Amino acid sequence: MSQSSVKQDQRIYILSQEAPAKAVIKLGVPLIAGMCIMVLYNLVDTYFIGLMHDDYQLAAVNLAYPVMMITIALSNMISTGASSLIARKLGAGDRDTAEHTLTTGFVLTVFNSILVAVFGLIFLNPIVTALGAKANTFAYTADYVSVILAGSLFTMGSYTFGALLRSEGSVKYSVLGMIAGTITNIILDPLFIFIFGMKIKGAAIATILGNAVGTGCSMYFYLTRKTILQPRRDMLVPTAEILKEIFWVGVPATLETLLTSGAYIVNNNLAVSYGELTVAAMGIAQKILSLGNYIYQGFAAGTQPIMGYNYGAGNYRRMLDVLKAGVMTVSLTELALMAVYGIFAPQLISIFTQSPEVIETGSTVLRAIMFILPCVGATSMSRMSFQAMGKPQYAFVITLIRQLILYIPLLLLFNRLFGFQGMIHAQPVTELIMMIASVSLLAHEIRRTERKQS
Repeated sequence: MSQSSVKQDQRIYILSQEAPAKAVIKLGVPLIAGMCIMVLYNLVDTYFIGLMHDDYQLAAVNLAYPVMMITIALSNMISTGASSLIARKLGAGDRDTAEHTLTTGFVLTVFNSILVAVFGLIFLNPIVTALGAKANTFAYTADYVSVILAGSLFTMGSYTFGALLRSEGSVKYSVLGMIAGTITNIILDPLFIFIFGMKIKGAAIATILGNAVGTGCSMYFYLTRKTILQPRRDMLVPTAEILKEIFWVGVPATLETLLTSGAYIVNNNLAVSYGELTVAAMGIAQKILSLGNYIYQGFAAGTQPIMGYNYGAGNYRRMLDVLKAGVMTVSLTELALMAVYGIFAPQLISIFTQSPEVIETGSTVLRAIMFILPCVGATSMSRMSFQAMGKPQYAFVITLIRQLILYIPLLLLFNRLFGFQGMIHAQPVTELIMMIASVSLLAHEIRRTERKQS
């Protein structure tokens, strides 16, 4: 047996037979390591901009963040939909459809990135206004956003191609792309910000170039045939069935990120009423919290191909075992991180700013929003499992209830009743409710499907 075949067999073994807890850890931990390094994408920008001692530029980075989220939302539509179908087809032994889906994912990524760049730059000023930028932050926000939009191909490529690698169990290659991109960003940030004197715009350029390196790494692994599947020239034209499957699963995933972006914008506009420096403080706290976000996202993304593969293979008992192991693992990990945030919040905030006001406000925010961590991981894992199973309607219901029915109304209500403290505690309350509801719904649906098939 060739070395390539051995590697493929190992990846399939993890998806199909490895002990549930070990499978979750084997696919999740390397991905978390890569994602934790990716935290530096945001933290490095924040750190070096903070060295300029201009809190308005710090605020601008936070105001611009929803644009990055929207770009990722469109990537998520393709990556989630295609990854779900690829994993299910691999589980069913249909390699041709899996490779056609992979190729379609590449084509759609390029097409979407062109649309984002063109329309985003045409409507740049209205977008920046909608983000909540005011007189002191408008120009900085516009500088950052314009670069992010222009380089959307690389952001979307890095995100989507990495997810497609994970769909076949090639987590190591996905992580290597993340690491290479992040190192590039770390090296280029001080160069563009200080040496070239480009300030916040330089930070955005460094981020895009880092994503370009990540995209290039993923392409290298595919083109050198180190992967189980490869994109094929004879499959550049998508079939209606594959497009339907991708959008059926992917659109709800995109709506989840878009709704999150909308909630983020609402949050920022409320925060501006407490002062533009409050936006800077909240931005720092949220980016520090992103370490915890990447941990639960890593476990959820690592679990997704296992759930999809076993759903395609009809192994529902294994799916329940993987769900239990995943929820337990992510919850315990996040509780440990939450304790660190609670104890060292001021010290962590002060890494990025010397402003006493920003440090005090940022510490308050971090100690409030850290309570989402043990809850939101289970919700994310449940949502991604539904997507992996090809049942996005359930993922969409979770998203709709979470953002529109619970979080945004609670955000507005708590802000009105309790002011700033109410605003920052709305999300933890939302995530606690959603954790209980989403895990219960997923377990019920797996058991129902198992009974139906038996």
